[in-house]
Amino acid sequence: MYIEKRKSGKNIKYYLVHSYRENNKVEKIRRYLGVNLSEEELKRKKKKAEEIILELLEEINTKVFFFTLTKKQTETLNNYNNKIKITHLSKKEWENFTEDFVYNTNAIEGSTIAENEVAEILHKKKAENAEEIEIKGVAKAIEYIRKTKEDLSLKLLLKLHDFCFKGSKPFSGKFRNVNVTIRNPRGKILHTGVPKEELRNYLKDFIEWYKENQNKFKPLVLAAILHNQFEHIHPFQDGNGRVGRLLLNYILLKNNYPPINIMLEDRQEYYKSLYEYSRRDDLKPTLKLLIKQYKKTLKEVSTKNKKK
Repeated sequence: MYIEKRKSGKNIKYYLVHSYRENNKVEKIRRYLGVNLSEEELKRKKKKAEEIILELLEEINTKVFFFTLTKKQTETLNNYNNKIKITHLSKKEWENFTEDFVYNTNAIEGSTIAENEVAEILHKKKAENAEEIEIKGVAKAIEYIRKTKEDLSLKLLLKLHDFCFKGSKPFSGKFRNVNVTIRNPRGKILHTGVPKEELRNYLKDFIEWYKENQNKFKPLVLAAILHNQFEHIHPFQDGNGRVGRLLLNYILLKNNYPPINIMLEDRQEYYKSLYEYSRRDDLKPTLKLLIKQYKKTLKEVSTKNKKK
């Protein structure tokens, strides 16, 4: 931010100006401070104007999903992609991955189903309760993203949610019409989803951004951005975590990359990475986590093959 002086006859008008870039155009926020100000008055009014401008910037940055990076910054993020080795799963490894993913993604959200119960539930003809419905539902969603040629859309997000929660939640396959807040066990607010009145605009921006930027980023980076922005928006009344992790893998699979399972044991690191993105626009903690989870995933699915 800087002070701009303008002469008006014998008077001098003072403004506080902040420049920022949006859609490759330089925009300015200008706040009038006063005329013929003393040094003390200027200092005092500048401080107050800075607070107002920062509030305006926060509003701009949260109302529109825009991810403006320099060429160098984009290259730095894309370099994280080089830290993973592309390996495709065999049929048996896909079965192992599905069981592991279903267990971990539901357990992160509080499911009481034990890991050794998952395979049996998946082979049942009919689920007996809401938790079993969601176990089988997430498995169906995985199978769908493995095979679909469907492009990313709001319809796809609704479909994934419906796969996971049809029969267990009355709002399955529907975007929320209520505001949502995420709290920790002590009641502290960790994140507030975007206001319900603005949800549709956020989601439109989300899909438009993907269409415009999908070729700028390597698959791991693109998947991380979309997953984190999806969680930031929090478009569903419940089930955002599970759909977001399916979305992450949808992007990877669509680009011929293997899937990633985020482990229950690493959920605190996972939550922290989401916090760093939502509060500080920092994607690096998520990328580091995904690289670690990717290596764990491959080790887990291949080790299971040896045990069976």
